[in-house]
Amino acid sequence: MNTTTLARRTARCAITLGLSALLATGALAEEREWPRGHFPLPEAGNVIGENYTVTVQEGETLVDLARTHNVGYEAIRMANPDVSIWAPFASTEVTIPNQHILPDAEREGIVINLSEMRLYYYSAPGIVETYPISVGRDGFSTPVGVTRTTVKVKDPHWSPPRSMREEAAARGEPPPAVVPPGPDNPLGRHAILLGIPSYLIHGTNRPDGVGMRASRGCIRMFPEDIESLYERVPSGTRVNIIDQPFKAGWAPDGTLYAQSFPPLEENEASFEPLLNAIETVARAFGDEQPPVDYARLRELVEQPDGLIVSLLHTADEAPTPAAPPLEVDGLFGGELELGAR
Repeated sequence: MNTTTLARRTARCAITLGLSALLATGALAEEREWPRGHFPLPEAGNVIGENYTVTVQEGETLVDLARTHNVGYEAIRMANPDVSIWAPFASTEVTIPNQHILPDAEREGIVINLSEMRLYYYSAPGIVETYPISVGRDGFSTPVGVTRTTVKVKDPHWSPPRSMREEAAARGEPPPAVVPPGPDNPLGRHAILLGIPSYLIHGTNRPDGVGMRASRGCIRMFPEDIESLYERVPSGTRVNIIDQPFKAGWAPDGTLYAQSFPPLEENEASFEPLLNAIETVARAFGDEQPPVDYARLRELVEQPDGLIVSLLHTADEAPTPAAPPLEVDGLFGGELELGAR
């Protein structure tokens, strides 16, 4: 894409957006206070929200701030690598990573991006909601695929799975066969069952762990977030569980952004992260030749932190050569074997 083409794209985006562009940039957003996790859905592009900073108050932890600002544990840790999670100094400025690229998936129902540990809900025309989640830890992976919500249960009973009972028995701590509703119930007070047997979207009695790989495959949410979804998500809602550790998307002003997350350990051998990122960027451009800063892209893949970064060269930068297809082996240091996840 040359400078003229990029300028035309920028102008076209600005004209097309209309009211949504004003909402996204904050010109009209001040007139409406959006509920927690809610964003106007852009008519052009796929970037929502914005990052901002807050100041730590005496006695606050980063985990406290994460929950207050709709962020998960790993997201706030990666955005503030030099700040103590549990004992930050008062008056420290903390980055709240509240800008997101919408996943490359159909904008319908619920979309869960595992590597990002975030849920997106297209709840109404022109609106998308997003919330941090916990997903299955290594050895108890949350499966990818399309399913639907089935039954909703308030104050659920919990039956520990056989594997957990066996592990606890081996430690001399056999759990009860059934845990009744209450503060010791790991499902929290609300659960939405999925069409995949034994998998749920539910609350938790340990909210500090939201945003980690901490479950046995289920999707955990902050209690206030699952309560909100429980009241509004109809049974039969489509749920698309995907795994996109690298995302690319356009902002309303025509800037190409990317966002990279640590890949799930069990999927690291199924694809080459850098090649996957280049392919993702190529899809964002279509048939046009992108003025992409490939050095910046590679750094983003090798040091993922979940923050959105611009990948386009500025006007005064000399563009790095695009990686030619025939040099893939040299670029990545060996023959690649791609998976289909």
